[in-house]
Amino acid sequence: MASYRAYTTKFDVEVRADRLHTVLGPLGRHAGVVDEAWHEVQTGLLAWRTRLHITSVEAASRIRAALTNEERAGTVVSLLFDQSGSMRGQKMLFAAATADVVQEFLLALGISCEVLGFTTVKWRGGRSRRRWFWRFQPRNPGRLNDLLHIVYQSADEQRVSTCRWDFRQMLRPDLPKENIDGEAILWAAGRLSSLPARRKHLIVLSDGAPCDDSTLFENGPSYLVDHLEQVVGELDKTSDIRIAAMGIGFKAQPLYPVSAYVEAPDELGTAMISLLEKVLTDIQVSQSSP
Repeated sequence: MASYRAYTTKFDVEVRADRLHTVLGPLGRHAGVVDEAWHEVQTGLLAWRTRLHITSVEAASRIRAALTNEERAGTVVSLLFDQSGSMRGQKMLFAAATADVVQEFLLALGISCEVLGFTTVKWRGGRSRRRWFWRFQPRNPGRLNDLLHIVYQSADEQRVSTCRWDFRQMLRPDLPKENIDGEAILWAAGRLSSLPARRKHLIVLSDGAPCDDSTLFENGPSYLVDHLEQVVGELDKTSDIRIAAMGIGFKAQPLYPVSAYVEAPDELGTAMISLLEKVLTDIQVSQSSP
């Protein structure tokens, strides 16, 4: 495998969710679509949220029995959401709702929680590809798109809240594009590494293998998945961060040491609570459906 690299990082963006408009522009004609989707999260999923709340209460009781107050206070969980084009629609709707419920669940336990998202700024390589095209077009240029990494909730936000406005930004129809998972995991892990918590967990939610046509066309079809495997393997062996994955219609077991799997988006909330309980209490986890 060719050594992984980025052709340029000049056009990569890290942004707070409430500043996404500075990257994507104002919602404009999409505003009504986002309002309707967010209304569905707040009111249309009430029965789903009620069932998930019952599951959460039961899981929280078991976690409190397994972990002391000090252990929970010394734990941080980072939720990293794939926001690629294939996540549009029901997957993203339930991802936003799950992020909202899970962050509340963790903070109520006294566990710090970070919620992050990753995609690309543009389709078809964006400014990175244009720079490569107009400069010497070297063969095997490396990653050839502009990363977009989004902070929906940082680990220092400790206020327990429901229906956080920031998660509404997940529902922008102009947000999902490509997914470059390996670099997103390195970014999320770097944020975790800077925190003083003794127990650190990174949970990746994705519906498929990494894909960016611009990068794969110039570097080979396995370039991004090879890098993902390398990143996950190195973190698992050398880092104090425990990494796991939740797959939606996608079995992540070959890529991650710990994983769970759901077929339908509406199963995501319960499965995520179950995975978190197992990871936090060190129960052996294998690929499973709820």
